[in-house]
Amino acid sequence: MDNKILMPLSIVLAGLFIAGAVYWNGQHPAQTGSAGSGNGAAPSVNVKDVSTTGEPFVGDPNAPVTLVEWSDYQCPFCKQWELSTLPDLMQQYVNAGKVKIVFKDFQFLGPDSTVDGEYARAIWKLYPNLFMTWRTALYTNEPQENSMSAAQNLAFLEKTTKGVSGIDWAKVQADVAANQSTYDAAMEADKTEAAKFGISATPSFVLGTQMIAGAYPTATFTAALDQVLGK
Repeated sequence: MDNKILMPLSIVLAGLFIAGAVYWNGQHPAQTGSAGSGNGAAPSVNVKDVSTTGEPFVGDPNAPVTLVEWSDYQCPFCKQWELSTLPDLMQQYVNAGKVKIVFKDFQFLGPDSTVDGEYARAIWKLYPNLFMTWRTALYTNEPQENSMSAAQNLAFLEKTTKGVSGIDWAKVQADVAANQSTYDAAMEADKTEAAKFGISATPSFVLGTQMIAGAYPTATFTAALDQVLGK
């Protein structure tokens, strides 16, 4: 074959490979590269084995089905799921009393992630009824991961928190200062538990006896939820 033909063809194939890689990365979560790695079989999961005591959640506490999410507040894929898929699940399942969603921490993208997680836990403790409003605001305005200094991230948290009517920023700050070590220990426990289930990425979910790793669209979750609900 003429080299003049081979060269354009190789360029086209390379472009298709890159496009495929971009699509894959856009649908799958950020990896830690440590937890859950190895060549053995993936650990079995069961949502009944997940510790949910004291964790933030949305929905009827006695809903028949529980969906558990591990996320990082700096993760762009978590943002994608929270803003694109979660609203549909809220409308179809959570608000109907069918599903409770529990939010667990997998803060691994640096110090900003940890600080964000501390403030999220303070919000949950002090203003549980406003937690989802605050969480949605945080993801809506989420900057590029770890793109700010510690002072800039704190200013971002302050602006986001003050933007939610009914939350006292000074009270939240004081709570974080008083309970930082407790919140950090709780977040570390969430990560340790995630590793036990073979979770090494965000967002990742446990539903029934299956693990869903990725910011998949609504259809993926509705199919899984309907199956667990017996539809």
